Amino acid sequence: MKANMGTVDRGLRVLIALIVGYLYYNGTLSGVLGTVLLVFAVVFLLTSLVSFCPLYTLIGVKTNKDAGK
Repeated sequence: MKANMGTVDRGLRVLIALIVGYLYYNGTLSGVLGTVLLVFAVVFLLTSLVSFCPLYTLIGVKTNKDAGK
């Protein structure tokens, strides 16, 4: 797995995951929608930690400046 995510992309994903996690914990997000968004938040957090997004590979997107080297 070659890193294909840049720093800004990773930071935004972590921020979104934290916001969704807080809203779920706070009770603002609940039910099926809350669960689905929480799963996406976990995926965002995991992909940020490893700097690799499988979906980016499928569609040919690279936000990492060093990915082409």
